[in-house]
Amino acid sequence: MGRPKKNEEHGSGSAGMERWLLTYADLITLLMAFFVIMYAMSSVDASKYQALAQSLKSALGLAPSNTSFIPNTMAGGKSKDTAAKNKNGATVPKEQVLNVRNAKEEHEFANMLNKIQEYAKAKGISAGLKVKEDARGIVINLSDKILFASGKADLSPDAQAILDDLAGILLTSNKYIKVEGYTDNVPIHTDKYPSNWQLSTDRAVSVIMYWISKYPQASDHLSASGYGKYRPVAPNDTPEGRAKNRRVEIVVLRDIISRGEPGAANNDTSTVDLGEKLPGQKK
Repeated sequence: MGRPKKNEEHGSGSAGMERWLLTYADLITLLMAFFVIMYAMSSVDASKYQALAQSLKSALGLAPSNTSFIPNTMAGGKSKDTAAKNKNGATVPKEQVLNVRNAKEEHEFANMLNKIQEYAKAKGISAGLKVKEDARGIVINLSDKILFASGKADLSPDAQAILDDLAGILLTSNKYIKVEGYTDNVPIHTDKYPSNWQLSTDRAVSVIMYWISKYPQASDHLSASGYGKYRPVAPNDTPEGRAKNRRVEIVVLRDIISRGEPGAANNDTSTVDLGEKLPGQKK
């Protein structure tokens, strides 16, 4: 009888030892990486932890990669929201800063809304000047009839007086203001305005250019856009509906939205007084 053959499947000698060492080395490498990550996480603040968690979610396919969140602190910079300090120089938590700023903004908007409503009522123009608060901020809806002649973008003397009065309420707030022009769907074909696009844009520009000429200090807080017949607020199949769509909207933007405007970083202050009393508030 011959000798039984060795089991080649398990191997022998140095080849088997090498396979065991490879497995062991992989395990040690994984353990080292695990402890390095644990050590790094132990000294990372909340924003860095969230960034790491979001990156892991994206890598594992649990969140879209385009939603990856990398705050300025991860890149070695300073986050504006976490850099705020109180008047004593102590760092203020981001949530506390946002709560204070939001409370101030809501109070400011409520006061502004009340003043505009009272002004429209006192002047007897409530039908042509409506105001509301929405997600963007304060929205003042001005009918085209109280600002312009039909098919034109030149401000009437009455319109200039209204804009002067509104400037006393709006331009002192240091908020960013966007003026938007709209028309109905009736085509316009004149030498100056071959389309409603040009008319709506020119009307919005006329408003901010008038303000800039009288209040140049507000120039960097103003912008204009025209939407033509698009974004109607009423059906265009009746004269009443078309009249509602011919309008100019003055939008006083919330800080969270206006940060996307050029130069809007001025809305973020490096210090915050958490004990500051709002008008009408008891300490």
